[in-house]
Amino acid sequence: MTELKNLEAELDRFRLRIIAAVLFILLGFGLLVARMVHLQVVRYEDLANRAEANRIAVVPIVPNRGRIVDRNGVVLATNYTAYTLEITPSRVADLEATINKLAEFIDIQPRDRRRFKRQLDESKSFESLPIRNRLKDEEVARFIARRFQFPGVEIKARLFRNYPLGETGSHLIGYIGRINQAEKKAMEDWEDEAQANYRGTEYIGKLGLEQSYELDLHGTTGFEQMETSAGGRAVRRLDNLPATPGNTLVLSVDIKLQALVEEMFGARRGALVAIDPRNGEILAFVSKPTFDPNKFVDGIDVDNWRELNESIDKPLLNRALRGTYPPGSTYKPFMAMAALNAGKRSPSTIINDPGFFMFGGHRYGSPENERGGAMDMRRSIVESSNVYYYTLANEMGVDMIHDQLSPFGFGRRTNIDLEGEVTGVLPSQEWKRRTYKRPEQRKWYAGETISLGIGQGYNNFTMLQLANAMAILAAGGQRFEPRLVKEIEDVVTHQRRAVSSKALEPLALKPEQVNVIMQAMHGVTQQGTSTRIFVGAPYASGGKTGTAQAVGIRQNEKYSAARMAEHLRDHSLYVAFAPLDKPRIALAVIVENAGWGAAAAAPIARRVFDYVLLGHYPSEEDIALTQKGQSVAPVGTPRPAASVPLPSSSGPAATPEAPTGAAASAAAASAAASAGSMASRPAASAPAPSAARPRAMTLDVGPALRASGVRP
Repeated sequence: MTELKNLEAELDRFRLRIIAAVLFILLGFGLLVARMVHLQVVRYEDLANRAEANRIAVVPIVPNRGRIVDRNGVVLATNYTAYTLEITPSRVADLEATINKLAEFIDIQPRDRRRFKRQLDESKSFESLPIRNRLKDEEVARFIARRFQFPGVEIKARLFRNYPLGETGSHLIGYIGRINQAEKKAMEDWEDEAQANYRGTEYIGKLGLEQSYELDLHGTTGFEQMETSAGGRAVRRLDNLPATPGNTLVLSVDIKLQALVEEMFGARRGALVAIDPRNGEILAFVSKPTFDPNKFVDGIDVDNWRELNESIDKPLLNRALRGTYPPGSTYKPFMAMAALNAGKRSPSTIINDPGFFMFGGHRYGSPENERGGAMDMRRSIVESSNVYYYTLANEMGVDMIHDQLSPFGFGRRTNIDLEGEVTGVLPSQEWKRRTYKRPEQRKWYAGETISLGIGQGYNNFTMLQLANAMAILAAGGQRFEPRLVKEIEDVVTHQRRAVSSKALEPLALKPEQVNVIMQAMHGVTQQGTSTRIFVGAPYASGGKTGTAQAVGIRQNEKYSAARMAEHLRDHSLYVAFAPLDKPRIALAVIVENAGWGAAAAAPIARRVFDYVLLGHYPSEEDIALTQKGQSVAPVGTPRPAASVPLPSSSGPAATPEAPTGAAASAAAASAAASAGSMASRPAASAPAPSAARPRAMTLDVGPALRASGVRP
């Protein structure tokens, strides 16, 4: 009986264990079902989105940057495609060792290493940075054959900016460069849409029109959805939104005229601005010396930067926009116009010029070659009488001079479509009170007014301001905001939008008074200081020479250029317009430290007028003499401007704009080996919106591999 009881107890315990096990299993399955319901039902949308995000990589398609062309369609800025070798520092264990190993079969120069290090300091470790740009096909093939040895290193197809004419027009065109940390921080304040448009973009306009018209040139970023494998490799393209290329800027500048002026300056420093007074369009915008903007595209190396930045000639200074100079005697026609407008002088008022002017015990002199005598307004301009304008400045006073000449644009920005314009100085008593801190410096002294009449003293203006003022006078008071860009062409529709110069309220100048000044300036070219320059000109023009001090000299000291260092000698200036009856061009030109205005500046102006009005390009002999400051009227047989070729570039050779972008970017995102890429069709060839669809550019490495002796 006892044994039966024990068996029964064992069975009861067994049944309990079975029940417990079944309950445990049911509980486990219940938890699994509950979890499955939670994942498949409750969190389905969230997890599906995550899975889709893991499966699909959204890759930005950087648009082709818009082109820049001159008024005749000559290309000044375009793009070309090249392959770059790039490193993502966060994915490389030993950066230096990796670069050294790459250098065994790819040409990596010390300047490439310095540029990479500088960009590394300015960037985040997860960003891809180029160690070598513009790889040869053989170099691409060698790397692809060894790619498995270099995690974090890849080949990318990139669009590079190219300036086909090199240094020609560099100050007005500008250049692009990699976006630095300061610019990235500034972008954080942009609207979300604007920030999104720069995803994937590594370059931005840094100077000139590239900077001022950045939004027009950049275009609209597209995207591509790429399906990726578990390893992150791109499998196939699911969807895409094509990038829209940047628009084309059509300038009012004639780049051949620009190149001619730059050539005539030679090795000398200076600036020239030529404006159409009828509409404010700028025909030439020259600053010398120039620089090659192609050097900045990849990131300029230290040696080239030091050479440009530390040069005594300051080639990076845009002298037309930011260089300020005393205008010298080129100021006298404007002083005469101010006197007529204010009723201080009539054209027939006679002022005796004994060769000096005494004020407060100080002797204000005149040039030794000045004849002097009885001066009316016309003769004072033709013969450039200092005494006439000493007395005029004294009669008008500094504040009246300021109020009369400020409407001509002196001492204020012209609002040209370039950033960085300076105001210059048109002095007044209020200006001096604002500028200086010590009480004795803030007071305006009557003796300071005298030298203002001849364009010296505190007067300091840019060539842009002088040219703009000359254009206003030549147009009889009509004013415009100067413009370099004439039209913006939509790259897809090819429709052009005019960027007309803003017409300002005209100055209330009396035509008969304007005619007095213009006829007097015409007399300068017939009997005055620029007579020899305009001998034989088949058109009538007006002008005024000027010589401005670069440094002051003592009262009793005579100026001697031979005894002074070249950088301390007087500046040569000329302002002019042509033709006399219906002016089509007005200009201002300065040749730094070149002395007398008729010797260096006026000959350049004559040849600009011949080009614009006659279509003449100077002979090589004439250009050589002009470069030395030894020319007067043109010599030799002028050439038809259309027959003279444009200068060649010192930068990289331009290749056709090839599509680039998404596939290569997708490969970067997925660490794929493919060097193919996607992008919008080049700006010049996109006839319609549908034509802007990206198409792949693939790299056939077979021939290159065979040529390099590498087996894949």
